[in-house]
Amino acid sequence: MVKNKEKIIGTIAVSNRHCHFTKEVYDKLFDEPISIKRPLNQIGEYAAFQTVTLKGPKGTIENVRLIGPLRPYNQVEVARSDALILGVNPPVRQSGDLEDSATITVIGPKGEVTLENACIQAERHIHMNANKARELGLKNEDLVKVKVENDKGGVMEAFVKIKDNGFYEIHIDKDDANCFMLNTGDEVEIER
Repeated sequence: MVKNKEKIIGTIAVSNRHCHFTKEVYDKLFDEPISIKRPLNQIGEYAAFQTVTLKGPKGTIENVRLIGPLRPYNQVEVARSDALILGVNPPVRQSGDLEDSATITVIGPKGEVTLENACIQAERHIHMNANKARELGLKNEDLVKVKVENDKGGVMEAFVKIKDNGFYEIHIDKDDANCFMLNTGDEVEIER
């Protein structure tokens, strides 16, 4: 990912459905400590070996991965196609904005928990640290256009998300990835 004279290039990371839990909810679902399957590009975050089943009014989705470490709030992120299977209507939100979001039941090997105000469709966002943001002339929560040039190209919008440990990449869900024929690692242009 480099800034050329004419273009700002960013790399796509496709985010599949996943969960973030508090320690209290984790302990209701699992009898074992969290174990790391693989680290993620966002520094300090990882995909855990632990998975759950999501249950909604219309259906279930199995093998939904926990993303660690544990957080101070519970959040389940799904794509629109997942929401249709489950029969829920989660709003499109930035991570942590959970007020009036959808209710979802989560089933683990130890038990199940119904989480109110916990299920969202994540906004498209671009992770970066403050140094990268300065280099690109961007500020936290700027809304930028992401230009896709391929057989099903087009333009989508994404919010800038600046964190101290932010690794520069563009997060989209699997529905966006399918719509634009994108895979993790594909490069796109960011327009300020």
